[in-house]
Amino acid sequence: MGEALRERALRMLGRRDYARLELAGKLAPYAESAEQVQALLDDLTASGLLSDERYALARVNARAGRVGDAQLAHELRSKGVAGELLSAALATGDDELSRAWRVWQRKFAREPALAADDIVARSRQMRFLAARGFSAETIRRVLRGDLEDD
Repeated sequence: MGEALRERALRMLGRRDYARLELAGKLAPYAESAEQVQALLDDLTASGLLSDERYALARVNARAGRVGDAQLAHELRSKGVAGELLSAALATGDDELSRAWRVWQRKFAREPALAADDIVARSRQMRFLAARGFSAETIRRVLRGDLEDD
């Protein structure tokens, strides 16, 4: 059963990267014991085939263009990625403000709703960005058109 479990893990890792906790959950139903899964994961990590750091970077690269830092952090934490790896992965690439601006532009493709009489449109835009995990300060800056880094 050990070789079959290893082959299953290698097939899964051949398709995409997994976080250690996520892969453990997927392999557990096919293993004889939790110790067998942990031993296999230790072996895969030692050989460089399984890496939480690589998983976090790949996940951030794939999702950063659509969601904010809070959403990315939540997704990575739910997969068992450690805090220091999470912070390092989020520090790569574009800052949250420029990503939020691009997300906002794809959806609304015009100037931010600034007028007080356009409160409905402004609220809708704020909810849209908040639902994607962008911080309140980032949302305020995008809607003000303040895209300069402080």
